[in-house]
Amino acid sequence: MRPPHEFSQKIPQKPSDIKRYLSILLFILLIYSAGKFTRFSVRDLIEGMNEGAGFLKELFFPPDWAYMRRLIDPMKETIQISIVGTFFGSIFAIPLAILSARNFLQKPLITGFFRNFLGLFRTIPSLVFAALFASVFGLGSFPGMMALVVFTSGLVAKLGFEAIESIDPGPVEALESCGASKLSILRYAIIPQILPQYLSFVLYSFEINIRASAVLGYVGAGGIANYYNRTLSFLQYDRAGSIVILTFVVVMALDLVSSRIRERLL
Repeated sequence: MRPPHEFSQKIPQKPSDIKRYLSILLFILLIYSAGKFTRFSVRDLIEGMNEGAGFLKELFFPPDWAYMRRLIDPMKETIQISIVGTFFGSIFAIPLAILSARNFLQKPLITGFFRNFLGLFRTIPSLVFAALFASVFGLGSFPGMMALVVFTSGLVAKLGFEAIESIDPGPVEALESCGASKLSILRYAIIPQILPQYLSFVLYSFEINIRASAVLGYVGAGGIANYYNRTLSFLQYDRAGSIVILTFVVVMALDLVSSRIRERLL
């Protein structure tokens, strides 16, 4: 019979807090160095908040309600740019997502190339693409639409190949054991699993594009942002406030509708 002390449980020692304290210290030093480099000042922040309060007062107290009637057509143009850009961008994203998924193609050179290709396009802001397309195609809504096509393609393709790589491998393995082709596997095993997520990604991109297209007019890409630029350039803050209010109402309404649709999809 074993002595009683052999059955006694050893009390685990408390882990050292040095690592946690060092991590906190490193985080504080990182924030401090970043603030030092950017010349962050609490006094300037407080003074800027006071000036910002005056600016908001000029924007919204009161806004130019009569001017809002002139903004209906530009807002329609902004929504149309977002719809077309999201549609074509989500279509182009499908082959990019498929060619970037490691578990489907299983060719590291090809998937690596398309992943880096998507990474390159996601690092470039849509405003830069809009300026580039505006210099090529001229001013108007078409450069803004093209910029959103490129942006949406990169975003939906990135989310798409991550969704493909996280699917249940059972149906894929079952079809592979039967000698099914890649197209059959894609059609019967992959697309049914990722279709609700893909549609959710498209709606999410549409929400982002509504906000982005409201800024693209700064480079002559059409839409409501042309009026932003015009009113702020002439210091017409009451009219700019009307644009902000209208944009907020439209974005909130579209967010509500798209979120309800995403809930039903998922």
